[in-house]
Order: sequence, then structure tokens, then C-alpha cells
Amino acid sequence: MSSPTTSHPAVEQVRAALVEAGATDAAHGIRWFDDAVTTAAAAADALGVEVAAIANSLVFTLDDTPVLVLTSGAHRVDTAFLGDRLGGRVGRASKEVVKEATGQVIGGVAPVGHPAPVRTVVDTALADLDVVWAAAGHARTVFPTTFDELVRLTGGQPSPVTPD
Repeated sequence: MSSPTTSHPAVEQVRAALVEAGATDAAHGIRWFDDAVTTAAAAADALGVEVAAIANSLVFTLDDTPVLVLTSGAHRVDTAFLGDRLGGRVGRASKEVVKEATGQVIGGVAPVGHPAPVRTVVDTALADLDVVWAAAGHARTVFPTTFDELVRLTGGQPSPVTPD
């Protein structure tokens, strides 16, 4: 991991959104990696943390409307379970839907910095951790945050994403 002065428009949008929301520690904590960390396991390895501490940003569709699910890297979202909780049918979004909804590409989707608000679900399993790491708009970036801050920043709905 390095801290180059590298920049990217999507990362700068994320940084601006974090600052605007009062999450300046998160904005100043954006870290750049030498290589892409497009999986929770790769990000956890690069950071030296458990995979559960990675907040995967996954875009699904709920009855054809994009929904962002911030889930622990230790979980695989149960789409049937989540669909029942949200009152609709949940399916994986195409890369085009992800880009249109978030302005970011798969592998680097951040919880914030989108062109317009995206309905968000935040995995309650993330509440068990003091610090979680989320993508910052590019596949080589992450920022530190907390469960409570993710809920506040996104206006997200706390929910389990798998049955107990």
C-alpha cells in the first residue's frame, strides 16, 4: 500500500461528499493501493484486517430500481431473503446500471459520491466492528468509517443481508 498523490475524479467526488457530510476523518483517511483491490479478501489482505471489516458496496436491483447494499466482506447477500425484507425482488445489477446509479465502476463503488441518492441497505453485521473500510470510488482506494457513520452518510436502512 502506498500514499501517492494520485487522484481520480470519482475519488474526488467521494472525498467532497464525505467532507460535505462532516466525515472529514474519513475524507482525509482515503488510502490508495499500488494495485486494485476489487474483492473483500484482497482489500482485507492489503489492509491487514479481517475480511468482515470490509464494507462491500454491491448494487442490486429491487424491482428494477437500483439499491446499494453495504455488506460485510464475510457475507454473501441472500437476495431472496433481502427481497422479502425489502418487499420486492432483488437481482444483481448490470455494470451499466451500477455506473448509471453511482457514477462509479464495479470494484470501486463507494457508499457516497453518487450523481443522485441511491436507496441503501447497511448490513447490521458491520455494527460489530469498530472500524470498517469502504471503497472510495476507485478500485485502488478505501476509506475508514464505522457502521453508524455509513448509516448516517447514506441515509441507509440497517438490515441483516442473510438469515440468522
